[in-house]
Amino acid sequence: MTAVFAGLFGILFGILGVGVWIGVALAATAMLLAFAFTDIPVVRLLPQHAFNILTSSDLVALPLFVLMGEFLFRTSLSKSLFNGLAPWAGLLPGRLLHVNVVACSIFAAISGSSAATTQVVGRMTLRELLQRGYSPDIAIGSLAGAGTLGFLIPPSTVMIIYGVLAEESVLRLFTAGFIPGILLAGCFSGWIMIHTTLRRDLVPESERALKDVSFGARVAALRELAPALFLILCVLGSMYGGLATPTEAAAIGVLGAALVSHLQGSLSWASLRDVGVGSIQACSMMGLIILGASILGNITAFLGIPEAVAEFVRRFELSPFALIVALMVLYLVLGTALEGFSMIATTLPVVLPLIKAAGFDKVWFGIFMVLVVEMAQITPPVAFNLTVIQSVTGRPMGYLTRVTMPYLFIMMGFVLLIAAFPGIVSFLPDLLLGK
Repeated sequence: MTAVFAGLFGILFGILGVGVWIGVALAATAMLLAFAFTDIPVVRLLPQHAFNILTSSDLVALPLFVLMGEFLFRTSLSKSLFNGLAPWAGLLPGRLLHVNVVACSIFAAISGSSAATTQVVGRMTLRELLQRGYSPDIAIGSLAGAGTLGFLIPPSTVMIIYGVLAEESVLRLFTAGFIPGILLAGCFSGWIMIHTTLRRDLVPESERALKDVSFGARVAALRELAPALFLILCVLGSMYGGLATPTEAAAIGVLGAALVSHLQGSLSWASLRDVGVGSIQACSMMGLIILGASILGNITAFLGIPEAVAEFVRRFELSPFALIVALMVLYLVLGTALEGFSMIATTLPVVLPLIKAAGFDKVWFGIFMVLVVEMAQITPPVAFNLTVIQSVTGRPMGYLTRVTMPYLFIMMGFVLLIAAFPGIVSFLPDLLLGK
């Protein structure tokens, strides 16, 4: 078994090292292991397995949410969010810095993508904050941290991929993400309030006038949030109102996003072409990763690798909490070399049995995986959120990493919190969907 395990990672990272796409590398590793250690007729079974995985009913929601995000990326939704939230954010210490957190939370409940959330919100808020005299350190850092909420607050493309690979209910995963998402956003805002209270130079003196905006003006500004609230109602309202499955809700969301795009004057033949090309590219990449991971998961299960690894780890007699800490460190290291989807795909077949043996359920581990994928979004050199912000600001990656560190530490502490109190994750799905 040691030879098989060594062969697994030796082949996989050897193929990745020469620049092969992650999905192809996963499938190729699985096939080489099957040829070397089994007599499975891989060539005959592969087409059937590919059809079964890629036509999964849960997976249909993925391209629809991607398509929805592509529509929204080309609207002026970020401007509407800023105008609607700014008068209310002015009441809190840190003033308009909270717009980063709240706007990212709202957009996360629409798009399901971390990079899209960072880009759409950031292209409006960063320009406004820097022009108003806010410190670039906290303006950029809060955006990078809050942008990761795109994966945790449902709907989430990462949750869909995890649900398909782990054979877990996507609706249950979506429901489990609400409370952790809101709490993590609250932690980010809490840090902003503490930081700006201790360092008053981070917020310009002129912004104190925001506290004096009339209540009527604040209420009037809420009209700017109507497009975002309409889309949230389309997706989450239809899903939790019992009117639609996650897949059907995604389709309703696409129609809603197209309508918003049309009403804001950003829908044209050229934009439709860009939406189509962007969606096809993203979905092809995700589909290839899912297929490769599924093939590798089946082969490793046939060879008994997950059980052997679980038995090996069991010998160390780690407590469930210590196991979570060890896995968090492992994923932090992997996050410097692999992007989020790839981390899930390469490790899930081996790690999931360990988690089940430690007493954590698959829904809880799904939220854990989303959180560590979020950390990967801001740990260079593979850090999509930082790359997005770098393209907007032109700042060096070292600077972006430094100003984002507080938010990475907050996420690490939050992982330990939900490990100590798993009811934070399980409460809402158990209440709404039953145990």
